[in-house]
Amino acid sequence: MSLRIIFAGTPDFAVPCLQTLLESEHEVCAVYTQPDRKAGRGRKLQASRVKQCAEQAGVPVYQPLNFKQQSDQQALEALEADLMVVVAYGLLLPQVILDAPKRGCVNVHASLLPRWRGAAPIQRAIAAGDAETGVCLMQMDIGLDTGAVLLRENCDIEHDETGQSLHDKLSSLGASILRQGVDNFSSLQAQPQTDEGVVYAHKLNKAESKLSWESAATELDKHIRAYNPWPVAQLSLKDLDLRIWKAALVESDTDLSTYQAGEIIQANKQGIDVRTGEGVLRLLEVQQAGKKRLKITDFLNAHPEWLT
Repeated sequence: MSLRIIFAGTPDFAVPCLQTLLESEHEVCAVYTQPDRKAGRGRKLQASRVKQCAEQAGVPVYQPLNFKQQSDQQALEALEADLMVVVAYGLLLPQVILDAPKRGCVNVHASLLPRWRGAAPIQRAIAAGDAETGVCLMQMDIGLDTGAVLLRENCDIEHDETGQSLHDKLSSLGASILRQGVDNFSSLQAQPQTDEGVVYAHKLNKAESKLSWESAATELDKHIRAYNPWPVAQLSLKDLDLRIWKAALVESDTDLSTYQAGEIIQANKQGIDVRTGEGVLRLLEVQQAGKKRLKITDFLNAHPEWLT
């Protein structure tokens, strides 16, 4: 049965979900997205990727600041939708909005609920060293990612997984599970979440990107991968503040007791090996403030005094 659907989303992650609905037998009657924000060096107003996709498809776009205004609530109710699909929208929905569509609101969430409820489930899963994550299609309620799960799909987290690569995998997986869900909505069985295993994925901030060489190499590696492409891990080396885009764990035959955490063990075209609080981390791609992101060979060409 064809459904009349309101879609709500904002960033790149939500675009494949919107596209799969636009290509389906269902009708996307409206798209809700965050108001245009200033971005880039010119600080010009920029539409979200979801808005751009909707406009290309000729779907009406709504951009309320929130749903506190009765006029915004009434405008959504007037759409007389069967279902509202929410994917990384960025706004908490009040009960009046959750109740407006005939079949309520569903959310595509990038974790295996109840683990990693909240704003940054992709990055938190990598930083925690999880072996797997996934995507859930959830019936929304007034809580933060607390609704009953309609469908779930697991996904391995590879040893070299970054925030970007896992984002892309889960975005695609989310579109697949959403299509399956809306096509078979009447037959889905909702499974309430348990209270066991609840973990919150708090929003990322730039301050936590500043790492310390006193941490173990394994911890640094996980955070560097998690924070790529934002907020990008930062470490100081030889009085330079570096953004670390890529690194690797390495075994070393060197007597590490002769080095302090943060000291370079060796630097060559293979990488810059640095002693950490436990083990050795090899830097492979770095960036100085105000300069381009560089592979380590190019960085060392600019800093030949670092070569060992």
